[in-house]
Amino acid sequence: MKVVILAGGYGTRISEESIFRPKPMVEIGESPILYHIMKYYSSFGFNDFVICCGYKANIIKEYFANYFLHTSDITFDFREGGDVEIHQNTAEPWRVTVIDTGLDTQTGGRIKYIKKYINNEPFLLTYGDGLADVNISSLVNFHIKNDAIVTLTAVQPSGRFGAIDIEEGNMISSFKEKPRGDVGWVNGGFFVCQPEVFDYIEGNYTIWEREPLEQIASLGKLAAYKHHGFWSPMDTVRDRSYLENLWKSGNAPWKVW
Repeated sequence: MKVVILAGGYGTRISEESIFRPKPMVEIGESPILYHIMKYYSSFGFNDFVICCGYKANIIKEYFANYFLHTSDITFDFREGGDVEIHQNTAEPWRVTVIDTGLDTQTGGRIKYIKKYINNEPFLLTYGDGLADVNISSLVNFHIKNDAIVTLTAVQPSGRFGAIDIEEGNMISSFKEKPRGDVGWVNGGFFVCQPEVFDYIEGNYTIWEREPLEQIASLGKLAAYKHHGFWSPMDTVRDRSYLENLWKSGNAPWKVW
């Protein structure tokens, strides 16, 4: 099962950092938050990634182009032949497809753009700016059990994110992005999607969190996996500092590798 990561936004709410690089490349503990997300999925055995880029996509491409070089000990022999010898290869067991999905494409459009890389199979989907200790294996099993088109991870932070109403059981009856005031369960990302989701995305300017999820919810096919553990976005410099402090403390809840 592939892991699709939305990594193309401008990151305007953390512009102090994103003016130089895309938000998923902002570092936590000297590694991009994108790396932390990928390491987390990899710890559950998911190693095939499709990264949807947009803003400053070249920086993400260059990071992976040089990843092997940066994570291994290497001898460069500049004498005749110009051999390169690898020592202590510590690169990850990843397959990474980096796709430039357009500078101004919305979240739904980015998902639609990578349809041909999914091979008509279920896939995992997440944002490139949030960390959690969601049990991905349990999430996938929950999705299969509930026969949903989409399962999202529902979390309970302060009222800043898309609110969802959960019926008796596990199916979502309505979805509203970023309502005013305090909310209960909200969209925490960490989705599991059936390939049918592409049918609900019209084009580049479709916002995933609006029409597609609203329509799927109205059909009774949007399931909520309730997560009571750690979850945090990285929307602001304050969020970034919070995550950095957790990492430095040695108690980062998402560090399971």
